[in-house]
Amino acid sequence: MKQEWKGPVRFGAVLFGLYLAVHYWDRLSSLGLLAVRAGFPLVLGAVIAYAVNILMSMYEGWYFPGSKSRAVIKSRRPVCLLLAYASLIGIVLLIVGMILPELIQSVTLLLQELTPLLRQLSIKLNTLSPGQLAALSGLFAADGTVNWQELASKTVNLLLTGLGGVMGSLVSIVSATVSAAFTAIVSVIFSIYLLMGKENLSRQCALVLKTYLKPRWYSRLLYFLETLHSCFRRFVVGQCTEAVILGLLCMGGMLLFRFPYASMVGTLIGFTALIPVAGAYIGAGVGAFMIFTVSPVKALLFLVFISVLQQLEGNLIYPRVVGSSIGLPGIWVLAAVTIGGGVLGVGGMLLAVPLAAAFYQVLREDVAKRNRPTQTTK
Repeated sequence: MKQEWKGPVRFGAVLFGLYLAVHYWDRLSSLGLLAVRAGFPLVLGAVIAYAVNILMSMYEGWYFPGSKSRAVIKSRRPVCLLLAYASLIGIVLLIVGMILPELIQSVTLLLQELTPLLRQLSIKLNTLSPGQLAALSGLFAADGTVNWQELASKTVNLLLTGLGGVMGSLVSIVSATVSAAFTAIVSVIFSIYLLMGKENLSRQCALVLKTYLKPRWYSRLLYFLETLHSCFRRFVVGQCTEAVILGLLCMGGMLLFRFPYASMVGTLIGFTALIPVAGAYIGAGVGAFMIFTVSPVKALLFLVFISVLQQLEGNLIYPRVVGSSIGLPGIWVLAAVTIGGGVLGVGGMLLAVPLAAAFYQVLREDVAKRNRPTQTTK
């Protein structure tokens, strides 16, 4: 009798839950957004920990692997963690140091080109008659005399509006800066805690899952998480390797053909190449604009060069370095990047490819297992 009521009760509970979700969707979505904002530093810390763990694990394999010394064993994790963070900070500083000086130089050159245009515009304004100026500003009377009342009124309004806008902008900038700094500090601290105790945390999570899940569901979930971790790790390593190769090839080719801003554009294209499929094109567009400020002809030749390099990268480098590592066909890589970018922007592009690779691998193995011919014993 108890089993007969179990199914209808579950079905009714599911229907009631769906009704509550639909009826109170606005409140639930507001609570969900509030929870996401509150937990964003922790989520960001987990992402940082996952990326740093790749370097930290590599350093731990190099840090006296065969030593049985207690001092070496106790110092392995802190030293390798410090080296991993120092490596990432050094890479970021190197990228900024290679991009920022030439970017400032390019903006300065652009401003120098705009100065004659602004001077010509001011000369044309000075040649206007009082009647034309009155039509533009309303500060002059019909006979050409200054309308002091209108001038004073507009000056006061301008000062009040400008002061309010400046104060509002300053408050917004300070608030955003403090919030970003707090988020960054909390995320880094949380990532350090995760990395220092990752074995205990993994063991505790496995114990909780094993306690509350059936053995069949636990084994399936464990298999999926291991597959997802493997795909993410191979994707991150492969994508970083491919970005370094593409950036060096671009920088070398630009130096060979004497294009300006070689180090900056090569670094920028290598950095944006971390975004699958579309990243290098974004960097190429920015690089072409920078070169255009020096020479439009060289900008056009640069686009030709980067198109050839993209074909080389897409047909030779990416399939060998990244495509083979994640085991995802090119059509599904493009589909994952398109959907992920439409949902979550650049972050969605980065997450979609390894997620799609994990689902593709699990689905492929399950289909192969279900269609495998059964062996009959005679």
